[in-house]
Amino acid sequence: MANLNKVMLIGNVTRDPEIKYTPKGSAVTDLGIAVNRVYTPEGGEKREETTFVDVTLWGRQAEIAGEYCKKGRSIYVEGRLQLDSWEDKTSGQKRSKLRVVGESFQLLGPRPGGGGGGGSSEEEYSERPPQRRESPGGFSSGRSQAPQPPVEEDDIPF
Repeated sequence: MANLNKVMLIGNVTRDPEIKYTPKGSAVTDLGIAVNRVYTPEGGEKREETTFVDVTLWGRQAEIAGEYCKKGRSIYVEGRLQLDSWEDKTSGQKRSKLRVVGESFQLLGPRPGGGGGGGSSEEEYSERPPQRRESPGGFSSGRSQAPQPPVEEDDIPF
């Protein structure tokens, strides 16, 4: 049987992320994201609903998010769903929470403070290496057809 666990969200960061470290030294941060939906029910008046989603980022992504994600910033996140279950210590009841474990994210819109640098207004952060997309004619969508050397984490300026 085939399985798929993929989440794609665009929303706004609800609070400044706080980086924490595991005892083994891995960085982890939790982001809150507000995702808005505007719809028109049968009555004809527009309505808006907001869904609040918790996203967990690990490793270098957690560190980057802690530095660049600020409350109110638009963000695109790709990841997977994870169900956490535990027993409440005070009441003894079983509890559970569905969260997104982020695999990559992209900051959207202009950089806060006017950003200057002349670069793109969107920055992408992923644990996965970039993939080259091929068009139907077999040509890659990259700027150059020559093979590019792999980018090491130490080469990234942030």
